[in-house]
Amino acid sequence: MAEAIVELRGANIQQGGRNILENVDLRIAPGEFVYLVGKTGAGKSSLLKTLYAALPLGGGSATVAGFNLAKTGRKKIPQLRRKLGIVFQDFNLLMDRSVEENLRFALRATGWKKGTLAEQRIDEVLMAVGLADRRRSMPHTLSGGERQRIAFARALLNSPTLFIADEVTGNLDPDTSKNILELMRKLGKEHGTAVLFATHDYRLLDTFQARVVRCEGGRVFNAEG
Repeated sequence: MAEAIVELRGANIQQGGRNILENVDLRIAPGEFVYLVGKTGAGKSSLLKTLYAALPLGGGSATVAGFNLAKTGRKKIPQLRRKLGIVFQDFNLLMDRSVEENLRFALRATGWKKGTLAEQRIDEVLMAVGLADRRRSMPHTLSGGERQRIAFARALLNSPTLFIADEVTGNLDPDTSKNILELMRKLGKEHGTAVLFATHDYRLLDTFQARVVRCEGGRVFNAEG
């Protein structure tokens, strides 16, 4: 069995000093796509924040992209996040900078230097999301779906082993949401990247079949999609 990208055993997910989710067991294999579902407030975002070390592990064991979260100090968090592609509902783009400037900023923040390789990487990720012609566009000129694609391009820059998507279709119409989901599925397959896709929109689960993990009543339940 291949080494898991995510391995949680008896993990407690905490926020503000109290358990949001208890005794969580979760394993995600390389290249696997997993839906994370549950009502608003069920603990999806807290679980994701724990995986990228924005919240401390409250107990149990957790390994993400080769990092033991219980032993990953503040200085090592940037190293962990370089192995993750994290995409949010609100895009988090710098609105006063062009698409290429947004991507250059992200590269510099993760240790890339200016040069030909960085520019080639920007071209590669924009091509991957189908927006090679929008390199010099300003974010406000893009549609919501295009902005989300740019957010995915940014997440691809460091060739992550895990995509974490937190309600990324929440502000998009149904057709655009379906297109974004299909894009993420495609990117995951082409790059061998595991995907944990959090959503409270159960209609998206019909777009294609995948494993479903459900947050409910302070617990996490594994089910087949």
